[in-house]
Amino acid sequence: MSEEREAIYERAGMDDQFGYGRSPAVIAVDFQEGMTTPENPLGAELDGMIKANNRLVEAAHENGVPVVWTRVVYTHPDAADGGIWPEKIEPLKTLQAGSRWVEIDERCAVEADDHVLEKKHASAFHGTELDSMFTAWGIDTAIVSGCTTSGCVRASVIDACANGYRVVVPSECVDDRSDEQHDANLYDMDAKYADVRPSDEVIAYLNSERDPDDRIPEANRQ
Repeated sequence: MSEEREAIYERAGMDDQFGYGRSPAVIAVDFQEGMTTPENPLGAELDGMIKANNRLVEAAHENGVPVVWTRVVYTHPDAADGGIWPEKIEPLKTLQAGSRWVEIDERCAVEADDHVLEKKHASAFHGTELDSMFTAWGIDTAIVSGCTTSGCVRASVIDACANGYRVVVPSECVDDRSDEQHDANLYDMDAKYADVRPSDEVIAYLNSERDPDDRIPEANRQ
């Protein structure tokens, strides 16, 4: 980005940080076969991102931090349950319930206690149980990883911010179909909706000590 454009963002005050909260959860967006394997028209080779994300979720597991894996799943034969979105992106119609393309990639470090959430649209929050679950768990910080940076990650980040969560994006744990889209969207999310931070820093945060009571909503504490 040019110095002139940098100055425009700075003048608008788009250089502040949320900082980390006390009660995080990880949203691992669409690590499903349809997105992580080039055999599907939607997919790309994301081995490096998967490895980086495994380090993140393993730290979450070790520290009792909830992990929610999302996947796009359609049950109607022509993906009519996806509304108009599959009309814009035809290959979304391959993400049919029961198909290989909706299964979480076997390379991912999923544990039995993780929650696998099915969605119809880009955002992990739109029309799903996610916000209700986070409210019940007392979550104040959403750590968003996955694919793609410019698509479902960005949509989930914007909705997480709109729902009142501090939002953190570990930069090595997201990826896109092009470096240009990836870089531009990371920059813009960091300016407007999230803190884009190195994954090592985010993992150190997950490993840091937090009062167990921080996981309990204040109104429910005894």
